[in-house]
Amino acid sequence: MSLIQSILMVVQVLSALAIIVLVLLQQGKGADMGSAFGSGSAGSLFGASGAANFLSRTTKWAAVVFFATTAGLAYVTHKGVATVNPDAGVMQGYQAPADRSVPQVPGAPATGSSVPAAPAGNTPAAPAKPDASVPQAPAAPATSTPAAPATAPAPAK
Repeated sequence: MSLIQSILMVVQVLSALAIIVLVLLQQGKGADMGSAFGSGSAGSLFGASGAANFLSRTTKWAAVVFFATTAGLAYVTHKGVATVNPDAGVMQGYQAPADRSVPQVPGAPATGSSVPAAPAGNTPAAPAKPDASVPQAPAAPATSTPAAPATAPAPAK
């Protein structure tokens, strides 16, 4: 990690903590209604309206610093990756395995082929051809269905 990256990281963490604290210190918009009738402590440290302006402006500048350091960290980190390998992209630290062969199926013999051999005793037999000396049963005649009459019979009375 470079010195500039370390400095940006520290400034970013400090600005993030400052934003958290400043947001938690600010009062909501509904809190001003109570102080208008005399039940709030609006004039305690910064005056009646000074606290809202001071905290709002400080929060704004802490957010500006936070976003600037975020952009700076992104630039510095991207610049460091580009000098190592411009084609690395997302998979920068990935190393492809030297052995790219297909893993063997458990129980299969280790051969040069990635396809396991078929077991010797389980091959199906070829279908037998019919013997010409044995008479074959004649094929069943095709049955035809009678055609429907052209006119329907009249209903019975």
